[in-house]
Amino acid sequence: MSGVMGDAATAEHREPGPEEPPETAPDSLPHRVAEPAPEADEEAAPAALPAESLPEPLPEATPDSLPGDGPEPTPDSESTASLWAALREVMDPEFPISLVDLGLVYDVRRSGDVVDVDLTFTATACPCMDFIREDVRERLLAEPGVREVRIREVWDPPWTRDRMTAEGKAILKRFGVAA
Repeated sequence: MSGVMGDAATAEHREPGPEEPPETAPDSLPHRVAEPAPEADEEAAPAALPAESLPEPLPEATPDSLPGDGPEPTPDSESTASLWAALREVMDPEFPISLVDLGLVYDVRRSGDVVDVDLTFTATACPCMDFIREDVRERLLAEPGVREVRIREVWDPPWTRDRMTAEGKAILKRFGVAA
């Protein structure tokens, strides 16, 4: 055993070979200096898109249309009742709770075969945002007569636990999460 220890100790203190760079102390590392950005050339600025090529903005969600503490979200018509029911089947990737009960779905609107969803997240850096968007889109496209789903991220008003339904809070409590 002493031979192995001796080899390890020797290996730690050996000089760098011709193919190995010498160790450098952190204070002697070269520092990069950011170069100033080139000044913008006004003539090279991109032209604005014509108004007719921009998509129509989605209507704003109103506080009355948002689910909140206790009361269940109420669909504004029969055409959205089935969509709200479908969204209750879309679960949060981290907890077995629907996005509706979690309070992430602010509004659902339908115009013909197009569905608009106002959706928020618990945090701006939520790592599951892409998964949630895709799950919402896939589930709603499975509904009869839905050809297109447009998802609009809503950050105002921000999500709070008060937006959760009573059922959602009960589910999280069963998992030991304070809601």
